[in-house]
Amino acid sequence: MKRTFIANLIPGMVTGEDVYSYNNQLIVSKGTKLTDKIITRLEFYSVPSIRIMENDVQEPSISDPYSARIQASPEFLKFKETFDTTVVDFKDQINDIVEKGAPIDVSAMLDDTLELLQADGGSVNFFNMLHNMRAYDDLTYAHCLNVALICNVFAGWLHFSQEDTELATLCGLFHDIGKLCIPDSIIKKPDRLTNEEYDVIKTHTIEGYKLLQNQPVNDHIKNAALMHHERCDGSGYPFGLTGNRIDKFAKIVSIADVYDAMTAARVYRGPLCPFTVIDIFEKEGLQKYESEYILCFLKNVVLTYIGQRVRLTNGQEGDVVFINPQQFSRPMIKCGDTFVDLSKQKDIAIERLL
Repeated sequence: MKRTFIANLIPGMVTGEDVYSYNNQLIVSKGTKLTDKIITRLEFYSVPSIRIMENDVQEPSISDPYSARIQASPEFLKFKETFDTTVVDFKDQINDIVEKGAPIDVSAMLDDTLELLQADGGSVNFFNMLHNMRAYDDLTYAHCLNVALICNVFAGWLHFSQEDTELATLCGLFHDIGKLCIPDSIIKKPDRLTNEEYDVIKTHTIEGYKLLQNQPVNDHIKNAALMHHERCDGSGYPFGLTGNRIDKFAKIVSIADVYDAMTAARVYRGPLCPFTVIDIFEKEGLQKYESEYILCFLKNVVLTYIGQRVRLTNGQEGDVVFINPQQFSRPMIKCGDTFVDLSKQKDIAIERLL
């Protein structure tokens, strides 16, 4: 058996251990054959890696015409160029903060991040552009940038003031800075993590807070680094906080953080269909996140896909024409002259975007 990071799992692999969440909830039993949805659930619970049985699973070739079309668009190419430059600059600035204790130039880093939103041409779904920004060796830096951008859009949906929207963006930008304090001997360990080593990985929240503690930044930014793995039902870490004890900006970052991780492209496919992600949030996450925030987020993400052409699991193709307010992951689809209400036809689901 070998330890494999979640980002490198492939459907068909078999788990070599029982997999638990950070509050000891069993997620997947030993001997389970992995599917795309199970791998996504592991991301939902922020599991970093698992042990798998040695087998001969082959990496399937990716065939995703929708993703390929996005990546070939002028809007995406402009966005990617700006994103690539911003990631390099962000990495240099963050490393100076971590390694040299350099002061944070909040205004400059915010301006660099917001420039990416101006690079968004508007005709390509903003979230789809983010989901296709995945070819990076330093995933922590790109992930932080993604989360910052999602937080910016999310704060707009929540009708935050400009000041609070910028603050939410910065909270996303610095939320995972503590991961850079975790030793490579643990992060890149090829064998199974011990309980003690897993506990060290979980300290990235505390380490992030320590890095920011004496920096001239807003306390909400420090709290977001510390609390973005807390959950409203008390199932999170590092302190198991509940409800109002969690900083409101940390609650926003926690949603953006998990959503970005779950929609990431894999070695065996392009970005995950957002309706699949929303379905997992609806089934397993509504108690874990601030209800006002999570419902606003899911509703508005889905609304960005009105008019989107999709393929259903029964082979039909059609356009998303109506969002079901009771179940965002199951909208109404117009297939030719007929309408398929997925909230009523439970045996059918959206398989992929077209």
